[in-house]
Amino acid sequence: MLVDYSRVKNIFICTGKTDLRRGIDGLCALVAGQYSLDLFDDAIFLFCGNRKDRFKALYYDGDGFLLLYKRLEIGKLQWPRDENEVRKLSSQQMRWLLEGLAVEQPRAIRPAPPGTVF
Repeated sequence: MLVDYSRVKNIFICTGKTDLRRGIDGLCALVAGQYSLDLFDDAIFLFCGNRKDRFKALYYDGDGFLLLYKRLEIGKLQWPRDENEVRKLSSQQMRWLLEGLAVEQPRAIRPAPPGTVF
């Protein structure tokens, strides 16, 4: 991506289906109107349509908006489909998503139950 998302303060995923025919103005209206989020607060907003092989990312870089569009040639994104919800992601979760993995990964190491003595 043109934006180093590991340095961006906020990463938001709009989990429902978004009409990807929308451009910058339409996606800005969605973020500000439906989700009441600040478009200018060093944030990337991610959107996915019906098909899970493409997504858009919206980012304000200080003097204008950047709209990134990506279509995967092979595979699909594991996009959460909770309608009308927006979630904050870590840069690790965004990396998982863009690599085709689920945003929520099972833990490799489970914590020991309380009171366990080794």
